Order: sequence, then structure tokens, then C-alpha cells
Amino acid sequence: MTLTEQVLSQLPGDMLGGLRKADQRWQSLKAETVPAPNVVEIRAEVLTELDWDVVICGGTLGVLLGAALAQRGWRVALLEKGPLRGREQEWNISRHELSVLVELGLLSQSELEAAIATEYNPARISFLGGANHWVTDVLNVGVYPVRLLETLKQKFLTAGGGLFEQTAFEFAIVHPNGVAVQAGDSFKTRLLIDVMGHFSPIAQQARAGQKPDAVCLVVGSCAEGFEENKTGDLMASFTPIRNQCQYFWEAFPAKDGRTTYLFTYLDAHPSRPDLETLFEEYLTLLPTYQQVSLEQLKFKRALFGFFPCYKDSPLRFSWNRMLAAGDSSGSQSPLSFGGFGAMIRHLKRLAQGIDEALTQDLLTAADLGKLQPYQPNLSVTWLFQKSMSVGVEQTLPENRINEVLAAIFQDMAQLGDPVLKPFLQDVVQFPALAQTLLKTSVAHPLLVAKIVPQVGLESLIGWMGHYANLAAYSALHPWGQLAKPWAERLSPQQRYGYHRWLEALKYGSGQDY
Repeated sequence: MTLTEQVLSQLPGDMLGGLRKADQRWQSLKAETVPAPNVVEIRAEVLTELDWDVVICGGTLGVLLGAALAQRGWRVALLEKGPLRGREQEWNISRHELSVLVELGLLSQSELEAAIATEYNPARISFLGGANHWVTDVLNVGVYPVRLLETLKQKFLTAGGGLFEQTAFEFAIVHPNGVAVQAGDSFKTRLLIDVMGHFSPIAQQARAGQKPDAVCLVVGSCAEGFEENKTGDLMASFTPIRNQCQYFWEAFPAKDGRTTYLFTYLDAHPSRPDLETLFEEYLTLLPTYQQVSLEQLKFKRALFGFFPCYKDSPLRFSWNRMLAAGDSSGSQSPLSFGGFGAMIRHLKRLAQGIDEALTQDLLTAADLGKLQPYQPNLSVTWLFQKSMSVGVEQTLPENRINEVLAAIFQDMAQLGDPVLKPFLQDVVQFPALAQTLLKTSVAHPLLVAKIVPQVGLESLIGWMGHYANLAAYSALHPWGQLAKPWAERLSPQQRYGYHRWLEALKYGSGQDY
């Protein structure tokens, strides 16, 4: 019996079966045998009656957006295939990012505090052979999803929202004046928002079976039995390249133990390891990582999954009256797992933008596409992801990735928190990036030269275009703000476009941080 079988067989529920089911999906993705869904069609007849302004498919994170829209007076239906209940494992985020929930009136400050299960400081960044770097107040707050979602659910219902649990999306028919959503019953709405996640059938149909450009594999657990440790790891590596993968670790205190993750960046080549193999690696290396024997640990939960990333993101649907949000849109960078943090980051602009689109009836594919604009600050991170992964047939010195990351983070740490902290929260800003590139190029010219053949000339040239756009967005952002008095003379439809342009500059340059 493997270590994975031993540990997972002790946990409630069929965790081993769940892991192998996830592996089947991962295998299908690698083999390009995932069936192409056909769940959206277009019809020319007009719907006679619309029951809802918005139908949101995917309630776990959709309730955030649903509550914000319901409080603005819109008729919102929230469809969830199971019960709307958060998982036991905390969502880690930075405290200042959570303030948007209070700002939008979704939670009071006391309700927000009640949803926070853990908080720790400091957090470490560490790579084999390099120095340790410590930061505070970065992804150090653990939100308890069960309490948070229950509170938001009640806010949503109080605001008049319609919650339909155990109601799985089946298909949607787009009409000139609305969308008929089939999910057991028919829900006729002006706008359909897809928040069903990475494997949404709507998003899969929109991507037409496209293979992801990159994948992040993640495994981990929450367990008791560790020595008391009130610090965490944001990103740590203590091994050289193994199995054509560079392993990274994350660890932090949890309300009922300590959570540890192992993750790695790779492509979807058929030879890539499965999740069960990676979980075995995790259990093999965990004692060294945390200086603890497996026999000392009482495992509470196992965690595993894979997160596909597409360069053509955020995803803009070609259908009218349909919008992708959250992980369905791929609005996270290839370095991020997405999920709660990505939804929180874009919640305010999406709520405001959707409210404006509904008010002005700007619900064409072109209009809604402005809510998911190109963001150069996310696109530049593709080169970073490439430099942290190893090609299937690529031969690198076994500690190359650790050496590169140790040097870059050393330079960022010397430049200070204004450079380091945003990057650790998936925010890239042009001044910080330019300073880092300059310092690293001067201090480590040979190391920089070695990165070029690793990432490839084509990737580097493409990155330079996104880097130039990041500079342009950063320069234009303050000028766009100056045009606000003039914009008041525009028509409501023109103001909608202007507001979306401002948001694209703000988020695309990382000024939302």
C-alpha cells in the first residue's frame, strides 16, 4: 500500500476515489479526449416574458456577485448544483483585499471579522541555496468559507435574490432579448453569468476544446501534530528539479491544524505526472519540509486539484447576453490558483460594470466583452511561469530554477516592500518590474542570459510586447482620470465604454493594488 493510499483511506469520505476521479479528468485533458460540450445555442425568436435580470450559474463564488447585484435592486437567480455551503478549508487572502466586502455593503466589519478563522505573520519566501525573505500581511488571513458563504447567502436572500440549490445547469438558449437557461426548470433572464469555474461547460464550449497553455498541479493536506508554528511559507523550495518539475511549497496555520501544499507548474503533455504520483511525492517530502514524521500527524483533510491556464484570457464570450466571471473567465494569472482571491479582486468593478450594462441595456457580446479586457500586467506573468517550469524534453541544471528565483527575489527584497509585496499578491506594476529587471540584469548578467534559452526566443519576444503595453497602460492611467469631467458630457452608452476603458487601464497596470 502506498503512502497516499494509507493516508487517504483514514479520512472520511472516499478521498482516494476523489483523487483518482480528478486524475481521470487530468488524464483526459493530457490526452485531448475531453468531450466538447454543446450547451449553448442561438435562436431567433423573441422570449415573451423574462423572469430575471440576471441568472448566475455557480453559487459558491457566484453568491459574492449575486449579493452585490441583488442589493442594487436587480432580480437575481443563483443556481448551484449542490448545497450552497463553503468547504472546511480556509481561503487565504490579504486583509486589505477583504475590505471590498465592507465597502460594497455586503458585510459589516463585525461580520467580516467573524468570518476570519486564522491570521498569522510573518510569511517566508525561500529557495534552495538562497536566503530566506520574510514579509508581513501578505495572504496571511484565513477566511472560513462556511461562515462567509452562509452570511452572504442570507444577505442575498434578504435583498430579494432567488437561490436554487441542487439545481445543475444543463444548457442555455440565447434569444434576441434574453437567455433561456435550462436547469431542471427554465429560467428566462436578460443576462447569464457563468461562475462555474475552470471546467464550466459554457467556457469549454467557448474555448472549442483548446488545450490549456499551462497547468498548475496542487496537492496538500491539513493535519494536526506539527510543532506550534505561527509563521507561514508563501513560496518555498528545498529540492532541485525532480521528474521534470520544480516543486514549490506553501504552509500556514489553520483553525484545526496546519495546512501544507505542494504545487508545480507544467504543460499538459501526456507524460506529465498524475495527481496521485504528486501526492506520493508530497507525503515523501513533507517530513523533510516540516521536520516532522508522518506518524506524528493526524490528517484532517486532503487537498488536490489542477488549474488550467490559457493565454487567451480573460475569456470573452461570442454570444450576446452572456458573461464569464471568476475562474470561468480565466482572469487569474498563470501563477495564481484563482478562486476566491481572483473573484474578490475583480468584484467591485464587475458589480459596477454589470449594474451599468443592465441599466443601459448594453448586453451584446461586444459590450460585455469590455468587462473582461486584456490586462498586460497578467500577460507579462506568462514568462515568469515559463521560467519556473521545465519542458518535457528540456535539460536544465538541476538547481537552475532555484538559482534564478533566489537571485530575483533577493533583488526584489533589496528594493523593498513596494516592489516585493504586490508581486506576491499576483500584482505586477511597471515601475516595480522595471526596477527589478534593471537590478537583476546588472547584478546577475550571466544568470539572465541563461534564462533566454530556457524560456525560448519566441516567448521572450511576445513578452516584450506585453511589457511595452504594461508601460503604456501605466502612463495612460493618470491621464484617463483627468478626462472624468469631460466624460460627464457623454451619452450613457459612451460613458459605459469610458468607464470600462478606465478600469482596463487601472487593472491592466496593477493600479488596483
